[in-house]
Amino acid sequence: MAEEAAQIADREMIERIGRGDQSAFSALYDRLSRPLYSLALRMLGDAGDAQDALQDVFLQIWSRAATYNPEQSTVFSWSVLLTRSRVIDRLRARKRRLRVVGSATDDEDADLADASTMETAADTAYKNDEAARVRSVLKNLPSEQREAIELAFFGDLTHHEIAARLREPLGTIKARIRRGLLKLRERLLT
Repeated sequence: MAEEAAQIADREMIERIGRGDQSAFSALYDRLSRPLYSLALRMLGDAGDAQDALQDVFLQIWSRAATYNPEQSTVFSWSVLLTRSRVIDRLRARKRRLRVVGSATDDEDADLADASTMETAADTAYKNDEAARVRSVLKNLPSEQREAIELAFFGDLTHHEIAARLREPLGTIKARIRRGLLKLRERLLT
């Protein structure tokens, strides 16, 4: 019975939030922030990332409240799905960064795996030259592609966050990043 009353109250708060009611938003935040933060923290393993994900979720709740459909899920379930989605975006961004860093340091990792191999000054110079080459090629990409790539890989932003920041459609941002990465790879392989 208490569960049903809470669901009714949540639906009423979402309706009010959809009309721009800040007090309803504050009340829903007070009710849901603790369990959503716990979920984000468990999935991300980092308090700062979990707080950032939670902030993203509540911004989404504020902006999407008017589109909430009570026939599809409870407010709590909807909020959990939003949280899970934001956390997955962050985990993917983490994985992308690790992949980029990992591919840039594969030679270094191979040297570390073989303790008998010492990195020579020539190896260090080569790596520095390669890093400078990547920076140079990145700098010569069209500005919109370079900016999207930098925000994704160095700014730790998801595609959705980049689209919001640049006020561009999500598909446009994804296409810019893809085209930019293809150009970057093509120019680095020549």
